Amino acid sequence: ANAKPPERRDEPMKPLADDRNITLIGMPGVGKSTIGVLLAKETRRQFVDTDVLIQARHGRTLQDILDADGLDAFRQIEEQAVQELDLHAHVIATGGSVVYYDAAMEHLSASGPVVYLELALELLERRIENLSTRGVVRPPGVSLADLYAERLPLYRRWADVTVDCWGKTQDGVVAEILTKLGWRVESA
Repeated sequence: ANAKPPERRDEPMKPLADDRNITLIGMPGVGKSTIGVLLAKETRRQFVDTDVLIQARHGRTLQDILDADGLDAFRQIEEQAVQELDLHAHVIATGGSVVYYDAAMEHLSASGPVVYLELALELLERRIENLSTRGVVRPPGVSLADLYAERLPLYRRWADVTVDCWGKTQDGVVAEILTKLGWRVESA
């Protein structure tokens, strides 16, 4: 007998069936905050940016914290802020240096998939013009290329999914994240 194929139901994407978080990791300038907001809208989740959270809590920019308190103090602040997150059904954009803290990354991984937004160093260098004032966690004299080389294996280690952002629109990156996570994406 010829079975009739099921009819396709064009419904809006439903909220995810669980309350897992989606965590975005990657280098400064890759677009974690921008993609995070779009991904949160698409998945009907709330959005939090850990860099903004730290700034709000401390009443200072990341660069001010780094300049006044030093690299080690900032790292403690960042690691603590991430480990204290008690979120469900959120998209979390992290600071680029979060991958240095195993306990923080284990905490994030336990709450849902970790997505590494990857972009070639040449493009990151074009996007980041204000490395010395942006609040990038790096010892004095360390270049963006040095950070990239140091962090790349850490991003890959912690990522459940990697999305290469080269040549893709923001919506294209969001669609690829959802596809790689196995979530239905509605075409526009």
